Amino acid sequence: MARPLFDPLASQLIAIAGEAAIGAERLDSNWLRERLANPPPHWMSEDIDERRWRQITHPLRPAAVMIAIVQRESGPTLLFTQRTADLTDHAGQISFPGGRMEESDASMIETAQRETEEEIGLAREHIEILGRMPDYLTGTGYKMAPVVGLVTPPFELKPDPREVAEVFEVPLAFLMDGVNHQRRVIELPKQSVSRTFYAIQYQHYFIWGATAAILRNLFHLLRS
Repeated sequence: MARPLFDPLASQLIAIAGEAAIGAERLDSNWLRERLANPPPHWMSEDIDERRWRQITHPLRPAAVMIAIVQRESGPTLLFTQRTADLTDHAGQISFPGGRMEESDASMIETAQRETEEEIGLAREHIEILGRMPDYLTGTGYKMAPVVGLVTPPFELKPDPREVAEVFEVPLAFLMDGVNHQRRVIELPKQSVSRTFYAIQYQHYFIWGATAAILRNLFHLLRS
């Protein structure tokens, strides 16, 4: 079983990104639909390539995750899972629902929909697909396609206990505020490198790695 190379909570906080929060008008469902359908040509994602420190040389495996924006009366939230501790990849981490592409999947969007149904029981008829974010390359060897979807309550969830320890939501306004984006670093002596990564702390949840990097890119898209 693959184990984490380090404890992210033992990392050192080196900076707070600190950009101004995304305004409430840009978190509105209609504005999100328009932005995802017509992203500005000048916007740029951050170049965070996890392969650099993990030295991945084999072909990357295609995968997709669902960035599920839930339309709550109190304001939009994002839906996350905490993975069980005995999974092969990203054990115990906070993630978006998602997983590997299968041969039967017609597209990465279908992969994200199928994996979301399988992992947490959120049926695809509750999800309006808004668009895709740029692919993210992980240190565990995946080329991950983030798919953005708008979720309308009410809905029922049935998490798969083999993969999901918990499902929870975080206010989108909190996540789309640069004051909450931490830049952290940790030394990896066995690899003779240091790894720098983003993290977001919300209550007792520590969101980091690929999930935080994808959130960071969503932030860039919405503020551009």
